[in-house]
Order: sequence, then structure tokens, then C-alpha cells
Amino acid sequence: MKSLEELRAIREKAREQMTLRKEDGPQSTRVIVGMATCGIAAGARPVLAAAVEQVSRRKLENVSVTQTGCIGVCRLEPIVEVLAPGEEKVTYVKMTPEMMEKVIAEHIVNNRVVKEYTIGAEEPGPAAN
Repeated sequence: MKSLEELRAIREKAREQMTLRKEDGPQSTRVIVGMATCGIAAGARPVLAAAVEQVSRRKLENVSVTQTGCIGVCRLEPIVEVLAPGEEKVTYVKMTPEMMEKVIAEHIVNNRVVKEYTIGAEEPGPAAN
């Protein structure tokens, strides 16, 4: 930092990101990233950053990005849950920042669940005889 103005710009950017990470209310879509030690070790920090960046860049209103502790399926971390008003919760697993960008574009913007990233899609079902 070289000036007080530069410090103010950094502060304002941090405030904008914190605003995105608050819950807006019952009509908002919530993107929740598991940020317990298991999630962080598996790469959840860049996934959270990608979610915040995409929501901010797209200027998505009524979408909040938050974090939570352990979601309970550590072997599938990083885990992201999407809760949209009036819809079932969708759980995405083994997420990367690139996958998060696709989830924001497809699920949040276009209301199409990215099924290949969801829990259950990561393992083959029982074989038919």
C-alpha cells in the first residue's frame, strides 16, 4: 500500500465481499460451502472464493454465499449446498473453483442443477443383472 486511498479501496472491496456472504432473508438463494478443517484441507477456500467472485461479478441479487462447519461426508469434500426458496436442497461434492463457476452459471442463473456434480453422481449405482 502506498496511500490512504489504496487502503480505502481495499476496505471497500472487503465490505462488498462480506455483504455477499450474509444471508439476505427467506427469499434468497443460499450457497453454503463446508469450511471445517476437512473441507479446507480438501480445497474449500478457493471454492468459496470462486462462489463469492462469481456472485459479485454477475451482480446476483438475492443470492448469498456463506460458510458452515462440517457437513458430515468428509470423503466428498469440498462440499457445497444450494438452498433455493421452494426447492429441495442440492448438495454438490468434490468441488473445484471451475466446477463452482459452472454451478453458479447453470444452477443459480439458469435454474438447471448440474447433476454430474451432485452427491450420488460420484459413485456408480448398483449393477443391473
